[in-house]
Amino acid sequence: MQRRIIPIISRLNPTNFHPHRTLSFSPETPLPYLGDTDDPLYADVPRPRRDKSERKPYPTPMKILIQRAKQEREARKAQPCRMLEHPPDNGLLVPELVPLAHRVYRARESLLSGLAKLVQAIPVLRCRFCNEVHVGRVGHEIRTCTGPASGFRCATHVWRRGSVSDVVFFPKCFHLYDRVGKPRVVHDERHRVPRIPAIVELCVQAGVDLEEYPTKRRTKPVYSIEGRIVDFEQMVENDQMSGNNIDPSSGSDFAAKLDEAPGGCEVERSVSNLDEVTDLRELSVLTMNSWLEMISGAKKIMEKYSVLTCGYCPEVQVGPKGHKVRMCKATKHQVRDGQHAWQEATIDDLVGPNYVWHVRDLDGPPLDNNLKRYYGKAPAAVELCIQAGAPVPDQYRSMMRLDVVPPDRDEFDLVA
Repeated sequence: MQRRIIPIISRLNPTNFHPHRTLSFSPETPLPYLGDTDDPLYADVPRPRRDKSERKPYPTPMKILIQRAKQEREARKAQPCRMLEHPPDNGLLVPELVPLAHRVYRARESLLSGLAKLVQAIPVLRCRFCNEVHVGRVGHEIRTCTGPASGFRCATHVWRRGSVSDVVFFPKCFHLYDRVGKPRVVHDERHRVPRIPAIVELCVQAGVDLEEYPTKRRTKPVYSIEGRIVDFEQMVENDQMSGNNIDPSSGSDFAAKLDEAPGGCEVERSVSNLDEVTDLRELSVLTMNSWLEMISGAKKIMEKYSVLTCGYCPEVQVGPKGHKVRMCKATKHQVRDGQHAWQEATIDDLVGPNYVWHVRDLDGPPLDNNLKRYYGKAPAAVELCIQAGAPVPDQYRSMMRLDVVPPDRDEFDLVA
């Protein structure tokens, strides 16, 4: 709710200053940018859910989901037995996404290797009692701690040294050998089915072959009989099935597409040269490119391959259906008998970005709690690369509030 409208009397860029323009904001949110607040370029920084009992917002509106369910039900009634035509629902791979899956997989490896070196040069701090992360030599003074006994500390954070796992988080999911024939893992199979990072499972289902995590590759589409998937393909030996797998180093069409794709070798070259990089700025640029390549590629793959998340907890499952393991401990789990409330996932559910406050000067004073509405945020991996010398990507400029000049501590009463 907007409380009031005040003129901006803080220090602003003269080229962007308009004397008759006013700015409205809520005391609970950061200061918006100059311009139309409906513009997506001026979206507020991401904030956590206010109440843990709230369900995650649906990426797709509920009306559209209901319409899709009605159309699928009518299609089953009109044609009970039909062959599924479109991949990956029919068990086949999407050809144009196979080289992209390999690039995303290599970008993740390059990202982890680069972050492991950057955290040794740029300090990363983590709160002892909550999941708050800060990139800088001195922890910020913003009182947002929600850990145990935070009320006695006035919600101030207690900082300690962090690691790569605090910068970026890859939630794990169950690995599916056959994503179409057996898309669900039941509760009794929870100890027999391996769990791997969800983004790795997404790449495996999209075409990446890993020896330690085998998967079934079909050559013919499956049939749908009254909503049930039936595979009429004849059973073959395991060695014959492995011959149908796509190997990026073989002379197949997918390997040719992988080599000819624009930027296909850029991430691979950065992985091989990462150990030879000694300049901190060059290392940060390569790591930033790996982050952008991984995020953009995963978004494109998620448009075809479904990824589900629990509406109340961070659990993720890559596949057409969520698993049936009763392991949810979030709110209302007693009503669901411990099962998850599955819904469509976003890229932030697949890759935990750990948004942190942006620090303009590592040698400057710590961020003040009274001025938090003037500060921006960025994913911890992006903030770490920027502090090491990488340029700011265009998609994160508005989120980081780069065109807002925060007032000094003694000027707070004049602008708030």
